[in-house]
Amino acid sequence: MSGPGCPICKKPPETAYRPFCSRRCADVDLQRWLTNRYAVPAEDDDEGAREAAFDDE
Repeated sequence: MSGPGCPICKKPPETAYRPFCSRRCADVDLQRWLTNRYAVPAEDDDEGAREAAFDDE
């Protein structure tokens, strides 16, 4: 299989674990998400929108 390698170890990916090469690398990636090592970047909303949301409750 061609294309980018496993995001953890850079080996060629296996179809069963795509985009990873093995269950181990898939589990390593999951553990990184669960321990907040990875994070999705987000922008803060302006204060006015946040205050309006709390006023509706």
